[in-house]
Amino acid sequence: MTEDLPKADRIFAVEYLPGQFDQRADSAEQCIQIMSCGDRPTVASAKVYALYGDVTEEDFEKIKKYVVNPVEARIASLEKPATIKAEYSVPKEVATINGFINYGEEELKEFVKDYGLAMDESDAKFCRDYFAEEKRDPTITEIRMIDTYWSDHCRHTTFLTTIDKVKFEDGLLEKAYNEYLAGRREISREKPINLMDIGTLAAKVLKKRGLLQKLDESEEINACTVKIDVEVNGEKQKWLLLFKNETHNHPTEIEPFGGAATCIGGAIRDPLSGRSYVYAAMRVTGAADPTVPVSETIKGKLPQRKIVQTAAAGYSSYGNQIGLATGIVDEIYHKGYAAKRMEIGAVIAAAPAENVRRETPVKGDKVILLGGRTGRDGIGGATGSSKAHNLKSVETCGAE
Repeated sequence: MTEDLPKADRIFAVEYLPGQFDQRADSAEQCIQIMSCGDRPTVASAKVYALYGDVTEEDFEKIKKYVVNPVEARIASLEKPATIKAEYSVPKEVATINGFINYGEEELKEFVKDYGLAMDESDAKFCRDYFAEEKRDPTITEIRMIDTYWSDHCRHTTFLTTIDKVKFEDGLLEKAYNEYLAGRREISREKPINLMDIGTLAAKVLKKRGLLQKLDESEEINACTVKIDVEVNGEKQKWLLLFKNETHNHPTEIEPFGGAATCIGGAIRDPLSGRSYVYAAMRVTGAADPTVPVSETIKGKLPQRKIVQTAAAGYSSYGNQIGLATGIVDEIYHKGYAAKRMEIGAVIAAAPAENVRRETPVKGDKVILLGGRTGRDGIGGATGSSKAHNLKSVETCGAE
């Protein structure tokens, strides 16, 4: 342990943004508390990079730009801070957006922009009209809640967009689409055509044909659940087998470690909430060529090499800590993934059927939330990943 920085030709330090969870610091706090048998101290961490040799100012800036992802980190001061205690003001009351129900179109447009909302002006107009009928202005909490639950991440607005006209340049795709249309006619499907319907119609057709007899259906479908027979110690038992996958393309593109970590985390969450034990996983990803020079990185994006390596570290970090074995890891490299990375995490789980009790929620039921409070880096995650990303996204999509 030393207070002296290493002797080097060039030196800089990197720290997480305020509000971003720092696992190294958190682990250090726990270890110190255990060793001292006292209160938990406050610890802050930063990583120091020492460069040796003739490093030009231009190269030095390039190195810092490669190392620091502004979504999650920043250059740290090399001076000893006066304090590392972070203090955040807690509002005494929830703010009301005064005058909201009287906003015109331009005011709604500015409102969406000023608050960095994921909703568009038409969504804001719908909210205005609703609260006008309520004869009151909404609170900022209400608007944030609506923005979250109406976001593309939660409501799949892109996949639910109505498809009016389709043109094909590929005969195979046209054939598949015609089979989809035939399936709609078979089950008398009248709802609008959209990507979500295309992706889920096959299961509806199979169900109507009576081919999904082992499918477990209830009011809570957290993951695809199938009824199976399992032999345990020579005795056949009724079990439930659960499957789930999660895509985190958008988040992993701009914050590779956290995006990939919460990809497998989100996949685990759903069968786990179905009272099952998640015992195996699969990771399938897509990236552009990670061996290209950093100088060829598309403006506004992270280098492919950094995305690939940091995402792998994030996924394995989460999987290792929770103790989940990933049997298949397959990364596809194609120039098309330069536009948007693909990050898929899938899991399989199981539980004895007798362990799963199905009930219908009723008014007055208590909801118990287990675990720590969501940190500042977890606020705005759904809406942030739902926004259209641009050249400045890497610089502006930090902890909200």
